[in-house]
Amino acid sequence: MVGKLTLLLAAVIVSVAVLAADHQYVLGVDGLACPFCAYGIEKRLNKVDGVTDVQVDVGKSVVHVTMQEGKVLTEDRARQAVDEAGFTLRSYSVADGGTGGSNGQ
Repeated sequence: MVGKLTLLLAAVIVSVAVLAADHQYVLGVDGLACPFCAYGIEKRLNKVDGVTDVQVDVGKSVVHVTMQEGKVLTEDRARQAVDEAGFTLRSYSVADGGTGGSNGQ
């Protein structure tokens, strides 16, 4: 009985941790060519409500965006922010489980 209760408690804790994880997105962005470009798009995306982190890889033309718990970055909102920064959104995807991986290049 104690073993089953411990197993159930562990499953609940893991489930809550997964649900509480930040949402991460990978944006493919055309036009990124230099550190100044990276700064411009980072500055603009950080103004989006709920963004907690922006990492730009100029060489791969990819931007990783982390949103706080309970916040979502829709493709439309991402496109708007990228456009306002002067770039073009090429691809949009949700990263797997906080790994920062990308399937949207």
